[in-house]
Amino acid sequence: MTDHRAARSANVGEVSSKDDATTQRSVGPQRLFTLPPGATEILLVRHGSTAGVDAGGTFPVNEDGDGDPPLSDDGEEQARLVGERLSHEPLSRLFVTTLQRTHQTAARLVELTGLVPEVVADLREIHLGDWDAGEYRVRIADRDPLIMRSFVEQRWDLIPGAEKDELFAERVRRGFDHVVAQAGPDTTVAAVVHGGVIAEMCRQATGSEPFAFLGADNTSVNRFVVFPDGRLRLRSYNDTGHLDGLRDRPWVTGTASEPIT
Repeated sequence: MTDHRAARSANVGEVSSKDDATTQRSVGPQRLFTLPPGATEILLVRHGSTAGVDAGGTFPVNEDGDGDPPLSDDGEEQARLVGERLSHEPLSRLFVTTLQRTHQTAARLVELTGLVPEVVADLREIHLGDWDAGEYRVRIADRDPLIMRSFVEQRWDLIPGAEKDELFAERVRRGFDHVVAQAGPDTTVAAVVHGGVIAEMCRQATGSEPFAFLGADNTSVNRFVVFPDGRLRLRSYNDTGHLDGLRDRPWVTGTASEPIT
């Protein structure tokens, strides 16, 4: 009994000595994040708010069959604000998708920086099959049971004719990897993309549930870092500081009863 206590006291003494040695070593203050040598920073920016769809109407559809609505008036203002914000970032490249809302969102940034956007088709939004030309938005508003089921099961391909979730994940990662390769190390680039694409890349970076990050705000900035060894990290999600001046406008913000889409 005595020997056991003595041994324990000796161990405590050893730990204390080590702790004392550690506390005697000085360290600098905590610092803001800087990009590690050889790493690449990718800013995925969601497009601005898009125009609504009238009862019985549809969105424009591009040659690939994807719903392709333009920005709304609010979306144009959001695009101006995010463009002015991102013009202060050290961006070396800019990317958009095949859908016009990403080009329109990038326009102010292009005007301010002279960057020429590269189109990356693989980063276009999830294709929603029979509901892609505005029907999805209508069914969201109506709380369609199949939409609600897709949220519960966290699968897009429950929607008739929608792109398979696994294929969507593969092409989004292919597009993201293309952006990383084009950017190169020690650089920061931006890609104007879509809410589903952002959610999918957040899932891949964090290992989250499929729809955990569904709901990034329009023109939100989402920061990813790719390290030289290929590791992918999500640095920040849904940063909308540039929109703070708009939040007092009732027609800009949603309501708590709206589903996260």
